[in-house]
Amino acid sequence: MEEDQRMMELTLPRYLKDDIENFVQGKQSGSSLLDCLWGEVYGSINSAYYDNEISEEQAKYLRKEYLGI
Repeated sequence: MEEDQRMMELTLPRYLKDDIENFVQGKQSGSSLLDCLWGEVYGSINSAYYDNEISEEQAKYLRKEYLGI
């Protein structure tokens, strides 16, 4: 399963990877901007999906993995 998860994240566009990294770092550091960082990830996932840069399966995985939805 872990291999499948890595594969889901290998082909992400750079802006989405950056937003995910910023959100994860924000959670780790206890940032007061978590709601903004969460929104950035949510928006980037949707943008990548609707621009056909990621699949529906990837979008669902990322929403669950990082946003809890």
